[in-house]
Amino acid sequence: MSHVPALDQLESRVWTELVRAVVDRHHEWRTPVMASVDGDGAPQARTVVLRRADPAARVLEVFTDRRTPKVAQLRTAPRAVVVFWSNRLHWQLRVQARAEVLVDGPAVHQAWARLAQGSSAADYLAPRAPGTPLSVEAGEADDGHHLAVLRFEVVSLDWLALRREGHRRASIDAAGVVWVEP
Repeated sequence: MSHVPALDQLESRVWTELVRAVVDRHHEWRTPVMASVDGDGAPQARTVVLRRADPAARVLEVFTDRRTPKVAQLRTAPRAVVVFWSNRLHWQLRVQARAEVLVDGPAVHQAWARLAQGSSAADYLAPRAPGTPLSVEAGEADDGHHLAVLRFEVVSLDWLALRREGHRRASIDAAGVVWVEP
């Protein structure tokens, strides 16, 4: 059954779970759904892997191939919603965020240094952009990686606990934490 933290502890508890999800491959919040809008204004959602959670900066990060449509979408409309669900906790978390696409700089270099040592490096070295039909010739060989870091500056958190005795919901933003009608 879902435990509901005290209101003054809720934000801290949410960020604790987000930080855990980065290091625990089995944490249900490790693979949230990120939504953006395409050039026609249509919603686009996909599963991503949470790679960093910084409570002090109120920032979440995921990695992607810089050639994916979501990169172009976030550059055009730099807002996103990231949705987490935990069956263990019976918690849903919706994160409204301002998005920034990083393709160079310290964050990307540090991320690549970690990834380059493992098997997932191949994901960012592929000659074809993700989603390219296999019948299309690969582009010219490129010695570089295609890693991008998507940085989400958290604007607000919408937390929902599903409970038999009644759901609980809270809104968390720069103004504070308040209970809201579920």
